[in-house]
Amino acid sequence: MRAAQTLATLVLMQLNDILAKAMNNQVTAEYEASMVYRQLSFILDDLGLVGMRDWMALQAKEELGHAQMFADHMLARDVVPQIGSISVPELSVTNAVEAFEASLAHEVKISGMIRDLAKLAEDGGDFDSRPLLDGFLAEQIEEESTVKEILDRLRLIGEDGSGLLRIDAELGSRDGDDN
Repeated sequence: MRAAQTLATLVLMQLNDILAKAMNNQVTAEYEASMVYRQLSFILDDLGLVGMRDWMALQAKEELGHAQMFADHMLARDVVPQIGSISVPELSVTNAVEAFEASLAHEVKISGMIRDLAKLAEDGGDFDSRPLLDGFLAEQIEEESTVKEILDRLRLIGEDGSGLLRIDAELGSRDGDDN
């Protein structure tokens, strides 16, 4: 009887094929997000906004951590993650506002994907994925809110160079451990 219970437990812990495929897509999307942030950091460096460059570089690192969290969840559930094709969109960014607009657009895309994952998990009765997905749902609210706040401030200062440099310095002082 005990062996049958153990086998039943293993079957219940496995990801269904639909959720596994969606999580693979999420792993790939998190790697893409990292590359988007890395590209934005290059552009901001070129614009002389090294604080914003460093903020974007930390975001790039954070996205890699997110990919690993999804991969670890899959591995714990006996599914080997498969990274798909990574495609970084060409970014036409000429200033800080455009950089953070691109950041927000990407965060909104990722938020939608995570909500879709949560719905798939719910529909499939996959309660084991809830802690991971609930954490990401909360994180995405914070991510979007943070980028919106930065955008609001950048729009508020407009062409004020000293204001831009103050925000740049502030963003550059971000501690990499606050993620």
